[in-house]
Amino acid sequence: MEYRNLGRSGLKISQLSFGSWVTFNKQVDSRLAETMFGMCFDAGINFFDNAEGYEAGESEIVMGKALKSLARPRDSYCVSSKVFFGASVDPLPTQRGLSRKHITEACHQAMQRLGVDYLDLYFCHRPDPETPVDETVWAMHNLVTQGKVLYWGTSEWSAEDIAQAYEFAEKNHLTPPTMEQPQYNLLDREKFEVEYAPLFEKYRMGTTTWSPLASGALTGKYLNGVPEGSRASLKGYEWLRDVMVDSDRGQERMGRVAKLVHIAAALDTSLSKLAIAWCLLNNNVSSVILGASRVEQLAENLLAVDVLPLLTEDVQAQLTAI
Repeated sequence: MEYRNLGRSGLKISQLSFGSWVTFNKQVDSRLAETMFGMCFDAGINFFDNAEGYEAGESEIVMGKALKSLARPRDSYCVSSKVFFGASVDPLPTQRGLSRKHITEACHQAMQRLGVDYLDLYFCHRPDPETPVDETVWAMHNLVTQGKVLYWGTSEWSAEDIAQAYEFAEKNHLTPPTMEQPQYNLLDREKFEVEYAPLFEKYRMGTTTWSPLASGALTGKYLNGVPEGSRASLKGYEWLRDVMVDSDRGQERMGRVAKLVHIAAALDTSLSKLAIAWCLLNNNVSSVILGASRVEQLAENLLAVDVLPLLTEDVQAQLTAI
C-alpha cells in the first residue's frame, strides 16, 4: 500500500480506503465489518469513511463497534463523518443542513456513534443554499480549534462553491477546506477532471473519491440485468436500478461497460481491479474509497494496486476512447 498526502496537508492516507455507504447495517453487520476492517488493516488501509446519513446513523454505529473490537491504536487510522442530511429518517429543520447548530451537534453525535474523541476528516456532504458559506466555514473552523475535527472538507460541491469557501477562510484567517469527496470513475470523469482542475492547481485540494466502480456498473454484473442481492436490487434503491439498467442512459453506459470488459480480459484481469487502478493514475486522487458487502469482493478490490503496471499509455488511450 502506498500513502498520499491529503492535498496540501501533511496527513498521509492510504491510496485505497474503505467506506460504508449502503452496505453497513443493510448488508454488513458488526461481525462481518470486523472481518473486513481486519483485512483492510492487514492490507495497509488507514482511512475509513462514513456519514451521518448512512442508514440514519446506524452505519457509524456498526463501524464504531468493529473498530472497538479490533482495538487498533487510535493514532494508526483515520475516520470520517459527513454532515448535511441528518441522522433521522425524517429530520426536523434543525437536524439537517449546514447551519452552525447542526454542524456542531452532528459532529458530537458522530463521535459518539463511532466511539471516538475526534473526527480526523469531517465533510459537508452537500452544499446548503439556505446557509451562508461564511457560517459553515466558521462552524468548521471552531470545531478544528476545539480539537474535535482535524481536517474539514466538502463532498459534491461545485468548484464555485468550494472556491468561495477557500477565499472566505483565507480572507478571515480561518481554517480552509482541505479536501473534497467527489464521484470519480471511468464513466464519470468530467467534474473531477475539468471543473475541479483550477482548484487542484490553485489550492492543492485533496480528494477522497467515491464509487470507483460506478455503484457496481464497472464490475460487469449488470450487463445481463440486475442480479439478486446486488445494490440495485435493494429496497429503497430503485433509482439506482433505473440509472444502471432500465433507462436509456443506463443502457448506453452498459454498452461502454461491455467494451471495457474486453480490455480487462485482454489484460488477464477483472474489470473491477482495472477500474479501481485507473482511478489511482490521477495524481489529484488522494485516496479511492472501496465498498464491499462480501469478503470476496473486498479481497478482489484490494488487489487493484497490482494492476497499475498493466495500464500503459496505450491501454489508457483505449479506455479513454470508450
